[in-house]
Amino acid sequence: MDKEIKFNGVTMRYTVSGSGAPLILMHGWGCNRSTVESIARTAALTNMVYNVDFPGFGSSTEPDSVWGVEEYAAIIEELCRVERISSPVLVGHSFGGRVAIVLASRGEVSKVVLVDAAGVKPRHGFNYYRKVYSFKAAKFLLNCFLGQEKAASRIEKLRSSRGSSDYNNASPKMKAIMSKVVNEDLCRFMPQIKAPTLLIWGENDTATPLSDARKMEKLIPDSGLVSFPACGHYSFLDNPVAFSAVLNNFLKSK
Repeated sequence: MDKEIKFNGVTMRYTVSGSGAPLILMHGWGCNRSTVESIARTAALTNMVYNVDFPGFGSSTEPDSVWGVEEYAAIIEELCRVERISSPVLVGHSFGGRVAIVLASRGEVSKVVLVDAAGVKPRHGFNYYRKVYSFKAAKFLLNCFLGQEKAASRIEKLRSSRGSSDYNNASPKMKAIMSKVVNEDLCRFMPQIKAPTLLIWGENDTATPLSDARKMEKLIPDSGLVSFPACGHYSFLDNPVAFSAVLNNFLKSK
């Protein structure tokens, strides 16, 4: 069943399937609810699944302002209010994991599943800072010599040539949101998560490496890690059979 809610000028659409205790499924950046449909099908065997399109993705509308993780968490809390959901299971892939971490740190949730989740701010080496500061220098010089109006398009081309595919494919508003959320370190929230938490990871994940999962396992009190060899950032697609078995077992556990 397709449904929608409105919150702070945004329309968020979602699908409800299955029956049982509520489970909120949250996709990663640059994706939508169809990306995690295989997770929804497994979860619907035991739970009533609310599979959302985050604002700015899929069929949901973009935010009017530059949102951070807090605003995305707030709209999920509004979903819970509208649907009268209490103590849900939270399942978040990648960016959806960020939202799950914030929600689980302050609300009543029964279980948490973090799938190749973001939330640990990466340590950057020399090359990263060289690129950042060379871009800032180029931006300053272009503004000085061309003026802001003429420099704007040149700066955007320069930014696009150095950005990720997720960044380059996004609208200007979503680019600003991405720049904000990727710099939010959520480690401070993790010790406050009291619900049983399952971490599912691809051992070859380069977007959110396995070292992030190990750090989360140390910081989240009641957590355990399952990793799949030869799988990347989309472990649920790379090894769907094993993933479904692990998820189903966790959802059925007391």
